[in-house]
Amino acid sequence: MIEQIKHDSEKVLGFKLSGKLHDEDYKTFVPTVDAAIAEQGKVRMLALFEDFHGWDMHALWDDTKFATTHCTKIERIALVGDKKWEEWMAKVCKPFTMAKVKYFDVHQIDDAWKWLDE
Repeated sequence: MIEQIKHDSEKVLGFKLSGKLHDEDYKTFVPTVDAAIAEQGKVRMLALFEDFHGWDMHALWDDTKFATTHCTKIERIALVGDKKWEEWMAKVCKPFTMAKVKYFDVHQIDDAWKWLDE
């Protein structure tokens, strides 16, 4: 499931990712991001992983499409989690985006928001 996290800045979008992601999740997530990009130009994003179990095959394809079509429209991505593989994922996704990508441990979420707001 992808749930939006409200934030003070309309240029900074926050999302909580939990459970296993499915195609339906991207049908609301992508239009939300597209609307912000249309209004703000480039955006920044926070992805909070909470009890996250990855993607089904369709959602993995959706995520790949999203990364390739939005790679120049997102300035910064803060990945927030508490597992080593989530930190590793931050390193793996760097070559697939023009955005600056940084991992924060879950107890550093305030630092992640500050970094995005800079």
